[in-house]
Amino acid sequence: MTGFAALLARDLRLVLRRPGDVAVVLAFFVVATTLFPLGIGPETNLLQRIAAGVLWCAALFAALLSLERLFASDHEDGALDLLLLAPWPLELAVLAKCLAHWIVTGLPLALLAPLLGVAFGLAPESLAAVAATLLVGTPTLSLIGGLAAALTLGARKSGALLALLALPLCVPTLIFGAGAIEAAATGDGFLVHLAILGALALVALATTPWAMAAALRQAGE
Repeated sequence: MTGFAALLARDLRLVLRRPGDVAVVLAFFVVATTLFPLGIGPETNLLQRIAAGVLWCAALFAALLSLERLFASDHEDGALDLLLLAPWPLELAVLAKCLAHWIVTGLPLALLAPLLGVAFGLAPESLAAVAATLLVGTPTLSLIGGLAAALTLGARKSGALLALLALPLCVPTLIFGAGAIEAAATGDGFLVHLAILGALALVALATTPWAMAAALRQAGE
């Protein structure tokens, strides 16, 4: 666990040294989301209907923006070789890196999304549902994106390949995340959707670290 905490702290320190990386992710989320109310106009009913899908799609694309560098910088500077030779499980190392990614992207997106939801005319209960679903669902995006980043490490045009691999796997999280917000608006089935989002996160937590570790060992050979 000491190695896990040390790697988590190291990745967070690296992000603090490059705050522009996080700023780009959040700026993309804000711009992509606010374009819809500006383009559609003051059609409150229409904006409320599309808000859940727009916020979740924008959060998904924003989270994927920074995943290409999740393992690439360690691969380039040799830190990945040290992780492969470390006396503690590589699965814990990749989990620490995914947790650091979620702290600097998923968590800020979840906190920022309700503010953007106001532009869509969402009711207070829907705004709370936006934050809750993103808090529960974005860890899955970091884990699945981490798997795609590990599988495409060292590949040409890895960013496009990462998106092609990760996006289909994120569809269930996207569906139940947006569905939970709509359920909160109608007052029917919100907790069911949120529980399914939590189950998807647990499945990703139970499976992706081993797959990421195997992909990184293959890349390191």
